[in-house]
Amino acid sequence: MNSSSSISRKILNKQSLSIKLDEWKQSNKKVVFTNGVFDLLHLGHVDYLGKAKDNGDVLIVGVNSDISAKLLGKGYNRPITDEKSRLTIIAALQFVDAVILFDEDTPLKLIVAIQPDVLVKGSDYKPEDIVGYDVVMAKRGSIRTIEFLPGYSTTAIEKRIKGEN
Repeated sequence: MNSSSSISRKILNKQSLSIKLDEWKQSNKKVVFTNGVFDLLHLGHVDYLGKAKDNGDVLIVGVNSDISAKLLGKGYNRPITDEKSRLTIIAALQFVDAVILFDEDTPLKLIVAIQPDVLVKGSDYKPEDIVGYDVVMAKRGSIRTIEFLPGYSTTAIEKRIKGEN
């Protein structure tokens, strides 16, 4: 199998994700879910996603669509990288098992469908404020927060490029 086909196999729609989830759950795999825009992949993203994977056997990453990313109010010029590119780049990471695009402003529908064992977000969130907290806690799952690497964010990179830092 060549590398481009192994990457594209990780980019799932809701139907193919459902099939993979059945396989993983039948194999008693601990499923971890996280989400984000992941615009301009950088060391902070790689560190965060690697640490997310450390919480289970399977890491599923929900990626905000271009429309969804704009709803987050990160600026008129964001995302910088289109959704297809962002999906492919995240899927290329060896510790990511599946990537799925979502259009809503939050990944709640995705979390309800996935029913992850572990829900991961950055430490800028209080666990009880994380979208999907109630869903995961109702099934006796766990919520994990991960510290970000200082100085690594797409916004910080964008400011450096513009000479603002």
